[in-house]
Amino acid sequence: MAFPTSEEILEKLKAIYDPEIPVNIVDLGLIYGVETDEENKKVIVTMTLTAPGCPLAQMIVQMVKETVSQMEGVEDVEVKVTFDPPWNINMISEEGKKILRMYGYDI
Repeated sequence: MAFPTSEEILEKLKAIYDPEIPVNIVDLGLIYGVETDEENKKVIVTMTLTAPGCPLAQMIVQMVKETVSQMEGVEDVEVKVTFDPPWNINMISEEGKKILRMYGYDI
């Protein structure tokens, strides 16, 4: 049983979408980092939200925690939410921008 890599975790997190924006949280630029500690079977995800007062913050954080904790070998997941640096539209990946343009967003 191999402990998941940061890249594998990011790929799994692409299944989570901000309920208000049709782009996954990775391509939206909300994931700032993924640290893996195979020895302690722990993953730390550092992320942000599109706005500090996001009404769906708890739900998104819980989805991140649940998604990562379901990965083989992971026993502990910590999600750190930060607003430093604050999220901005330039953090969206090219793939995310392409999707938003398809929905009519001027980005």
